[in-house]
Formats: sequence, structure tokens, C-alpha cells
Amino acid sequence: MNFSRRQWLGRAGKATAAGALLLSVPAYARPSAARVVIVGGGFGGATAARYIKRRNPAIEVTLLEPAKTFYTCPFTNLYFGGLRTFEQQGHGFDDLRALGVNVVHDYASAVDASARKVSLGGGQTLAYDKLLLSPGIDFRWNALEGYDEAASQLAPHAWKAGPQSTLLKKQLESMPDGGTFLMVAPANPFRCPPGPYERVSMVAHYLKHNKPKSKIVILDAKDAFSKQGLFQDGWKQLYGDLIEWVPLSKDGKVVRVDAQNLSVESEFGEIHKADVLNVIPPQKAGAIAEQAGVTNESGWVPVKHQTFESELVPDIYVVGDATLAAPMPKSGFSANAQAKVAAAAIVNALAGKPAAQASFTNTCYSLIAPDYGISVAHLYALKDGKLVEASGGVSPKEADATFRKLEAEYGQAWYNAIALDTWGTRA
Repeated sequence: MNFSRRQWLGRAGKATAAGALLLSVPAYARPSAARVVIVGGGFGGATAARYIKRRNPAIEVTLLEPAKTFYTCPFTNLYFGGLRTFEQQGHGFDDLRALGVNVVHDYASAVDASARKVSLGGGQTLAYDKLLLSPGIDFRWNALEGYDEAASQLAPHAWKAGPQSTLLKKQLESMPDGGTFLMVAPANPFRCPPGPYERVSMVAHYLKHNKPKSKIVILDAKDAFSKQGLFQDGWKQLYGDLIEWVPLSKDGKVVRVDAQNLSVESEFGEIHKADVLNVIPPQKAGAIAEQAGVTNESGWVPVKHQTFESELVPDIYVVGDATLAAPMPKSGFSANAQAKVAAAAIVNALAGKPAAQASFTNTCYSLIAPDYGISVAHLYALKDGKLVEASGGVSPKEADATFRKLEAEYGQAWYNAIALDTWGTRA
């Protein structure tokens, strides 16, 4: 349903107050410092490290993240549209270190849950009382025939911010005017449900101003997508017939990729050629989650929604894209919200206290053009131990240009705020 921004701010305020209540619960000291190891320095892991330290500075918190600068997927699409540099996506860890978090730039190679130890790529072993994983996603290579890691160097996915992002941008800039940008969009679930369609919007913005004879084709493995009506209205208004969306029911499902020839084959045998081929493959939880034994047959992590502790392995908590947390989407905002709840639960559990009542929010802004933003926002509550949607909706369908421009500005403000909340850095 649609709702006014005043209504949303009121509801979000209640959720923020609930989060503040979680933080205000007194911290409880232990005879000796407890040890928490966190894997992953993104929206989930860095947030958890910050909020555990805020609640109980005596807890020894170690954050494992290979990258010295973490580049975010949210807002990377604006890089393709020429609205941001890639460097603007990067965030460091100095603020977390100043809080007393031990930031180690290495990766977790193995988890021994019975011994409560994490092995690092560099050979070190860390003991823990509680372990929090925020491993993001990995790809199901060859789930699309012909699309493996080598193929991604020719037909990039760019679904993890980094070298794949810069590769896709270079290909876009080298594409001839009159060329075809072809995107392969995956079936649910996957990281950032509106992401493919915002990317298409930003590519369309770039092409409109730089290569106006070009075309975008989306071959989609599903018949509906997040904020669909809002995206398609914006595409029609701003880009005319530049973008063609081919859903599952119209043979949009791709079953085979030929990266060498920049072509794909659909379910019913049609061959599509591209000048730039962007394949977003099926996904699963990051590899360390599977190694730790917290994934199920789906490839994702089932969790207890009140605390985000693993349903399968005690004392391991998992937040962010890796989890099964529907109806919450796999988004940066969701990871941030889940991490705060998990942090509170971990601190309480280490003190022998029950978890506090939790509430969750998610907001996602998408740009269709520099001054044309749309959004979706929801509040979630616990019912019988599971998350349910409590309220929320999308931007008004008939909003005017002033409202759309404000939504674009709100999106930038959101990114700045969540970056500050997560890493203590400004975008």
C-alpha cells in the first residue's frame, strides 16, 4: 500500500526508539572478558562490532575483513550512471578501531563450532564465545550453463563491488553507440531485489546522454520485480523505448551463456547477442557459512528471527544477505538492522540475560535518474518467532517531479547516514 512520508517517519521513529531501547539496556560485566569474533566488515558485520562495543566495551570484539577499504554495493549503480566515482563507495575501519574493535585484515578459512575456533587464511586461530557471520553472498557458478568464474571476466556480474564493477564500467564506456547492453536478471532470492532495475536505469541515463542510439534488454527469470510499476513508469517517462524488459512468461529465462561470443540462449532456444553482457547469476550464502555448517539445502542460513542465532549451530549468529529472513529483503539496510538486534542478543546472552524484544525496519531508495528517486519502506515484527510485515509500502505512483527529486535527495541522505552508523565514515 502507499503511505505518506509523515506516516513512514512516525513508524520509523517508533522502530528507532525500539532500537534505542535495545541499546539502553544496561550492560552486564563478566568475571573475564568474553570474546566475540565477527566475520565480514560490511553493513552487517561492522554494525554488529560497533553496537556490541557500545553496549559492553569490556567484550573483546575481533572483526575479520580482508579488505582495508570496504566498497559497498548500494549506490554502486550510480557509478555506472556517471553520478559517483568508485572511490566514493569505499569505507575504512579507523573509527571502529577507535572504539576498541580489533580489526584484522584477513579472511576466515574455517570454523570449528565444537571447539569454538575460527581459522584465518594467514594461519592464525581465534577462539570465541560467540561468533557472528556476515559473509554476504557467493555465486552458484554453472547454475547457468557456461557461466563460471572465468566467464565473469568477459560478461561481468558486478554483484560484488570491486574489480567487477570497474570492468563493467569500462565495457559500458567502450560500447559503440547503437550497441546493446544485455542484462540477465536472476530468479528470487538474490541480493538487493531492486538492484538490477536501478542498474538498468543508471545505464539508461548514461546511454541517453552519451550513446543515444543504443538499447538495453533485460532477460528476466521472473514475472515480477521490486517496485516494478514505479520503475516502468519512470523508464517510459524518461527513456522511451530504450529499455526492453522480457519476463519469464515471454521467454526471459536464460539457460545458457556464451561469454566468448557475448550471447545467451533462452529457455525456448532464442539466441540473444550483446555488445555488453551483464549476467547476474543465481546466488547462495557466502562460503564460510556453508563451511561452518549453518546453511541448509537452500544454500542460505536459517536463523532464529528474534536473535539471528543460527537454527543449526548454537553460538553462531548470522546476519545480512546470507540469511533466510523473509519477508525482509537481502539489503544493506536489512543487514544493518539485523546486526543491531544480534548485537543486543549476544551481549545479553553473554551476561546470562534473555534477548530483548526486537523490531526491524528496511528502507530502499532507487534512482531512475539523478532527480528521480523511488523508495520502498517496511516495518517488521515478530509473530510466533517469525518475522512478519507490520506496515509499509512504496512511493506514491502519481507523485510529481518535486516529490521524485526529494526521494533522490532522501536516498543520498540515507546512504550518508547508514555509512556513518556502520563505519563511522561519511560518503
